[in-house]
Amino acid sequence: MPKRDPFADVRAIAAPVIEKRPLEITQHGVTRVDKYGWLRDDKWQEVLRDPSKLDPDIRKMLEAENDYYAAVTKDLEPVRKRLFEEMRGRIKEDDSSVPAKDGEWKYWTKFREGGEYPIFLRAPVSGGGEQVIYDGDAERGDSKFFSIGDVAHSPDHKLAAIVTDRLGSEYYTIRVRNMETGEDYGETIESADGGGVVWSGDSKSFFYIERDDNQRSKWVKLHKLGADPANDRLVYEEPDDAFFLNIEKSQSGEYIFISSGNHDSSETRFVRADAPDVAPQLIAPREPEVLYDVDHHGDQFFIQTNSDRAVDYKIVTAPVSAPEKKNWKDWLPHRLGSQIITFTALKNYLVRLERENALPRIVISTYEGDSHTVAFDEAAYALSMKTGYEYDTNVIRFTYESPSTPEQTFDYDMASRTRTLLKTQEVPSGHDATLYVVERFEAVGEGGAKVPVTILRLKTTPKDGSAPALLYGYGSYGLSTAASFSTNILPLVDRGAVYAIAHVRGGADKGRQWYLDGKLKKKMNTFTDFNAAAQALVDRGYTSAGRIVSYGGSAGGLLVGASVNLRPDLYGGVIAAVPFVDVINTISDADLPLTPPEWPEWGNPIESAEEYQLIASYSPYDNIAHTDYPPIMATGGLTDYRVTYWEPAKWIARLREEAAGGPFVLRMNMGAGHGGSAARFERLDERAHLYAFALKVWGLEDAEPVKHKK
Repeated sequence: MPKRDPFADVRAIAAPVIEKRPLEITQHGVTRVDKYGWLRDDKWQEVLRDPSKLDPDIRKMLEAENDYYAAVTKDLEPVRKRLFEEMRGRIKEDDSSVPAKDGEWKYWTKFREGGEYPIFLRAPVSGGGEQVIYDGDAERGDSKFFSIGDVAHSPDHKLAAIVTDRLGSEYYTIRVRNMETGEDYGETIESADGGGVVWSGDSKSFFYIERDDNQRSKWVKLHKLGADPANDRLVYEEPDDAFFLNIEKSQSGEYIFISSGNHDSSETRFVRADAPDVAPQLIAPREPEVLYDVDHHGDQFFIQTNSDRAVDYKIVTAPVSAPEKKNWKDWLPHRLGSQIITFTALKNYLVRLERENALPRIVISTYEGDSHTVAFDEAAYALSMKTGYEYDTNVIRFTYESPSTPEQTFDYDMASRTRTLLKTQEVPSGHDATLYVVERFEAVGEGGAKVPVTILRLKTTPKDGSAPALLYGYGSYGLSTAASFSTNILPLVDRGAVYAIAHVRGGADKGRQWYLDGKLKKKMNTFTDFNAAAQALVDRGYTSAGRIVSYGGSAGGLLVGASVNLRPDLYGGVIAAVPFVDVINTISDADLPLTPPEWPEWGNPIESAEEYQLIASYSPYDNIAHTDYPPIMATGGLTDYRVTYWEPAKWIARLREEAAGGPFVLRMNMGAGHGGSAARFERLDERAHLYAFALKVWGLEDAEPVKHKK
C-alpha cells in the first residue's frame, strides 16, 4: 500500500527560496560551510530591544516564511478554530488562585471573563473588601507584547514592586506602586531581570538584578525608594559570563541570599534583611561540580548540596556566624536514587520535595529527626510544593495532579497530618477522568537504561498499532518533565491520539545521575532514549512507525531535531517549538547571551577539538540526512534571546535544500520572544497551530472528539 501523503494537496505551493551566502568556518582544522549564516543580523542586540531595526532582507525572508506557512496550512483554519474553542472551553475564564496569608493580609490573583492577564489582589485577613494591586488587562495598554514578571509586596504591606516586559526580549522594567493609594513612584528601573525583586526588612529599599547588553544577569543592585536608579548601589558583580544570578529571601525573612551559579557549580552570599547596606558575606566559594542552595533556621543555615559526591543531594547545616564549608555537618545524608528537588526551613519543620524513579513525594521532618511522607497512589502524577509567605506555621500548601486528574490544591497540617482540599481545577466544558487511562512503562535505551514513558489515552483507544501518537520530550539541564494535567492536550487525546512523555536522560526524572548520563560526552543518550521510547510505543501496539508526531521546545527542539536525523522512518511529523538546532554555531559564538553558560552542558567547541567533534556529530542543522523526512513545523520568536530567531529559520532552509519529503514550514512570531505570547488566549491560539499540524499529519482534521459530561 502506498504511503499516505497528508500534504499532497499543497505540494504545488512553492516554498520560499532562501538566498545562500556561503561562509567558511574553520575550527580545530575542520572547515564547515554555513550557507545561511547571514540570517543572523549583525545588530541582533539592537533588534532585541527594538525589532524595527531588523535588517530588511532578513525581515523579508521571515515574512515570506510566514506567508508560505499560511498558504500550506490554509485548510487548517477551521481546525485551529475548533481546537482553540475546545481549549478555551476547558478554562474557567474567571478563575482565581487560593489566597495566601501573609500576616494581616492575604494575597491572590484572579482573571476576569475574557481577560488575557491576571489581576493581583489582596484583602485583610480579618475581613473587608478586596483591593486591586495591579490589573494586567488594564495595564497592558496598546503593547503588542506584554508579560508580568512579578508583583512583589513589601514587608510593611504598603508598596508593590511591579516587573514587566513589553517586548518579549526579557529586558524587564521595575516600577513601584503605593498599594494604599494606587499611585506609582516616579522612578523607573530598566534592563532588569525578570526574576523579580527582594525587599529589605524596613520596606525602604529592594534588591534587583540588572542585565547587560548581551542579556546576561551581571549586577545585583540596591534601590532606595525615591532615589535616582542611575545612582543605585552596586552590591555584587558577577565576573563569570557562564554564571547566572539569583536573589531570594530566606523563609524566616531574616536573610537575603545572592546566588551565582550554573548547572554544575554555585556559590551564595548573604545579607541581613534589616541591614541591606552591609556588604554581602560569602558562605562557600564556588567549586567545579559542587552546587548548593541555602535557607535559614535559628542560628544555622540549612544547605542542600551535592558536595562529597552526594549526586542526589544531601542537607547539611552550618553556623550563621561561620558558614564556611569546613563547618558543614550532615543533617540529612545522601541517598542514591532519591533526589532532593527543593526544601524549605520553617520554624518547627523542614519540608522537602524529592523524587525517586520519576515520581515525586513530600517529606516533613522535625528538627529533632522525626519524619513522615505525604503519600499518593496513582501510577504517574505531579506535585508542587508551595510554602507561602509565613515562617511560623504548621501548614504548607501543595498541588497534586495527574495526566487525567485536574489540579487539586491542598493545605496540609504537619502537626495533625491532615490535608484539606481547597480547590479543584474546574473544566467548564466538562471532564470525565474515567474515560482515560494513565500508564507507565520503561523503554530500554542504550546500555540497558530503563527509560520511563508516561502514557495518557482514552480507554477506548485500541492498542493494535492503528492509533496516532504525540511523543513529547525535553531532556536537558537536569529539568524533569512532570506527569501533570494539561487541558490543552485533551483535544488530541479525545480524538484517539496517544499522548506519551519520554523521560529521557539529560533530565533528572530518575535523579541527578540520570541528568549526568545525558550531557557532554553522553549527550547522544538523550536522543537514542527518545527513539527507544518511540520504538517501544510501536512494539507495544500503542501506535506504528510513521504515525508518531514528535514534539519538543527549546532544548526539546534539539531533541526532536537530532532524533529525526537518526530515525526519520519512525516519525510521521515533527513539531519543534523555538528549537535549539544550530548547536555548533551557537555554542562556538561566545558573544551570544547564553553561550558561556551553556559550555558546562554541551562542551566548549572553541577550546576543545574533542568537544567540537562531539557537538558537530549531533547538531541537527549539521546532520540532515539526504533521505525522506516527515513534515516538520518549526516556530520562532523575533525577540528571543534564548534561542535566537535565526536558528529555526536556518534549519528549515537547510532541510528544504538537503532533505526530501516534508513540507518544512516555519511560523515566526514577529512580536514575541522565547515563550511566545504571555496572554493566555493568545497562547492557546499558538498551541492550536501546533496541534492542527499534528491532526493533518494523522489525517484527523475532521475527527470529532469524545463527549464529556458537564
